[in-house]
Amino acid sequence: MTIVVTGCAGFIGFHVAMTLLARGEAVIGIDNVNDYYSTALKEARLAQLAARRGFTFHRIDIADRDAVAGVFARHPEITGVIHLAAQAGVRYSLVNPYAYVDSNVTGQLTLLEAARRLERISCFVYASSSSVYGGNTKQPFSVDDPVDRPVSLYAVTKRACELMAQSYSHLYRLPCIGLRFFTVYGPWGRPDMAAYIFTQSILAGRPIEVFNEGRMARDFTYIDDIVAGTVAALDRPPPADAAGVRHRIYNLGNHRPEKLLDFIAVIERALGRKAELKLLPLQPGDVPESFADIDASRRDLGFEPKTPISEGLPRFIAWFKDYHRIP
Repeated sequence: MTIVVTGCAGFIGFHVAMTLLARGEAVIGIDNVNDYYSTALKEARLAQLAARRGFTFHRIDIADRDAVAGVFARHPEITGVIHLAAQAGVRYSLVNPYAYVDSNVTGQLTLLEAARRLERISCFVYASSSSVYGGNTKQPFSVDDPVDRPVSLYAVTKRACELMAQSYSHLYRLPCIGLRFFTVYGPWGRPDMAAYIFTQSILAGRPIEVFNEGRMARDFTYIDDIVAGTVAALDRPPPADAAGVRHRIYNLGNHRPEKLLDFIAVIERALGRKAELKLLPLQPGDVPESFADIDASRRDLGFEPKTPISEGLPRFIAWFKDYHRIP
């Protein structure tokens, strides 16, 4: 098969592309390699992909409809799309809201328009987020819960992506699966995420900012588990519902929420150093807890997260030290 992976220079996209290449698929990567965080890290991921047989890369913006249409026109052999490119980060959406509409909303529309014209597509898999649950207080979050109380623009754009996919599946019978990711971490992770920030700060002897004074919990999910669920979604296109629509949404989370202070303690043990904590109030757009109900994912995708933070965080730290050449 030939699979398009958008956001292939990003954290999850890189790992998904590597997994597909390892099992013999041809991968067409798309990424604009923007500077939201270190382009050196993104280029290092791309170098890993470029060394693998079957990888083709297009450095374009997913919001550029002509460029995206051109890539799809040159590759009529495409059989699947895994759309992971997006403007990430809840807090940054307070600073640069237009970036989220351009990348997440316009980008989703551009990819859907390109995908619906493919003759051989089996499934359009796209990234949503646990952020869509917003102000929900019921735990764990279920895909059957209402998601009409967003607390960030980022969440709004991700919910818009879900609604667009529902519409395109209804209009064009395009098989679509949306994946609500829950706090992903692991090797090659993003520098704006907790594992990276905390590890970097502790090693540098700097205090780490702990929001809501540490009274937070997250369903920290290791990258290998996320990749397994994402590839399973590609391999298991949804059947039509009673209305003929082939669209499903699933949670991909660890189903084991961890207290933020416990997460920090695991990093401290792995590094052999204590952290200096700077306790701060809850930030705008953040939620104190997220916890995934994965019953539907288990049933339909065979999703079964296997990696606790006691195993995943030491793996991340080993990669971090190797990448940054820290003895």
